Amino acid sequence: MTYAKLPEQSTLGKKTNYDDQYNPKQLFPISRYTKREQIGIKNDLPFFGYDLWNHYEVSWLNSKGKPVVAVAEIIYTCESPNIIESKSMKLYFNSFNNTQFESIEKVSAIIRKDIADRIGHDNVIINIIPVSAFNEDKILRQLAGICIDDLDIDCNTYHANANFLQTSDEIVEETLCSDLLKSNCLVTNQPDWCSVQISYKGPKINREGLLRYLISFRNDNEFHEQCIEKIFMQIKEYCKPEQLTVLGRSTRRGGLDINSYRSTINKWTVINPRLCRQ
Repeated sequence: MTYAKLPEQSTLGKKTNYDDQYNPKQLFPISRYTKREQIGIKNDLPFFGYDLWNHYEVSWLNSKGKPVVAVAEIIYTCESPNIIESKSMKLYFNSFNNTQFESIEKVSAIIRKDIADRIGHDNVIINIIPVSAFNEDKILRQLAGICIDDLDIDCNTYHANANFLQTSDEIVEETLCSDLLKSNCLVTNQPDWCSVQISYKGPKINREGLLRYLISFRNDNEFHEQCIEKIFMQIKEYCKPEQLTVLGRSTRRGGLDINSYRSTINKWTVINPRLCRQ
């Protein structure tokens, strides 16, 4: 079944009614194809990876009508033809609030099926964790790697410019990170804040140029997933690394944060290290 629609057809930026009962039709899928075509991806994907959502406002009623509160991890492959628009994900989960379910397993199964149907791919993982069972390591200040944010640079470009990406002849293997990535929602223009980690092996990337490049996204309009794929593709094109991994961890909006992982390496484990801004 084909569900994908255009972003402007979504509920973004529009007055919205909340459902009293479970409604899977709230999920709004958007095709990855158009944005991927713009950055040179047409057929086979040049990366592996996933999109991971953390949802901190999950609730439903048990069989006796008593509320259950939980957090959720929603993970699906980057191979899916569609993504889910974030406001629609919130509206979808809100439709559970006054609906009775017999078990947490039933809730997980329903969510998994609904999302798999909309994204067009069966590789979906749903972890529903009741608050009473939640256990988490210490929140991290920043992603692992060498933070480049303290570099003393001049900035005057705030639309993505890959010409800042430059390399030297030195071959290195390193991990760099930054908290200065910002873009705006494709439809509403609301700010999206993100921390990014770039691990690579190949010609050494000029760090000042990389930081200017990441900052240059500041006034661009893209969805989270599209920004990370654009960063991956432009580093791949301009810096020509032998190996490349890009991880983006966004701040939450409406109880949701979106985290995208793209890598040339097809051996990876889903990681979910929550940062202080999340």
